[in-house]
Amino acid sequence: MTITKNQRKKQASSGNRLSPYQRYYLIFIGIAVVVPFVPVIIRAFSFSWFWPSILPTKWWWEARENAWQPLGWDYIFSGPSHVGEAIINTVFIAIVVTIVCTAISLPAARVIAWEKFRGKSAVEFFLLTPLIVADIAIGLGILITFLQLGLTGGYVGIILAHLIPTTPYMVRVLTSVFQGLSRDYEEQARLLGATPLKTLWFITMPMILPGIMAGGLFAFLISTNIFLLTFFVGQGNIVTLPTMLFAKVIGGSSLDTIGAEVALILSLPGLILLIITERFLKEEIFAKGFGG
Repeated sequence: MTITKNQRKKQASSGNRLSPYQRYYLIFIGIAVVVPFVPVIIRAFSFSWFWPSILPTKWWWEARENAWQPLGWDYIFSGPSHVGEAIINTVFIAIVVTIVCTAISLPAARVIAWEKFRGKSAVEFFLLTPLIVADIAIGLGILITFLQLGLTGGYVGIILAHLIPTTPYMVRVLTSVFQGLSRDYEEQARLLGATPLKTLWFITMPMILPGIMAGGLFAFLISTNIFLLTFFVGQGNIVTLPTMLFAKVIGGSSLDTIGAEVALILSLPGLILLIITERFLKEEIFAKGFGG
């Protein structure tokens, strides 16, 4: 009995069809993720919005016509808001942290994945402690140490502090990548006369590049969203988007228009990197990055 092409397509489509319960579940998850962010978007483009109005009584673009000073997004991109400075600081710190984190994690992940040594389990557990211990405890420990070393109030101290929560993610991702590779490629390259540097650059790096990109994505996003360590170590001298947003919502007051706009800007790196990943890097980046 032969199966026609149309029958095969019908079978494939019926096999991939979601049940009503699965469809409702996905809709519920989508609503749960999107709905909390909707008021922030509305607030970012509003001028006056008071309870119990569902929508703002006046929008930002309506109020700006008769305004005698910059309002809303006009103020955000003006000099006095310091948002431009915060964006530059946030992106600069995240890029440097990602580069340094990659350089630190590569040899560590290679050793953990390929070598057997005494205390290996303890090392792996130690690398996970920044993810287990409370942020406030880590932040206070770093603050006390950096105060003694004179590393507070500058970029160097903040970058070093950001490496503590980002490195475990990068090491974990790269360890999975190295565990999925065979050492035979490097050994064959050395037998053919390749130097260790050439072996790393032409053999190892192309194979682990998806993992580096996946880990780097996590490191960058984590760094752009770190508040507590930046607040402690920066001592108020370095303004980033998270510290600026915290200053807008401190005291339990409702989120104003400027705070909502800062929140939207803070979410842009994640959205942009997600679009780039989906469009250019595709899902195999994460599959290979996590040893899939």
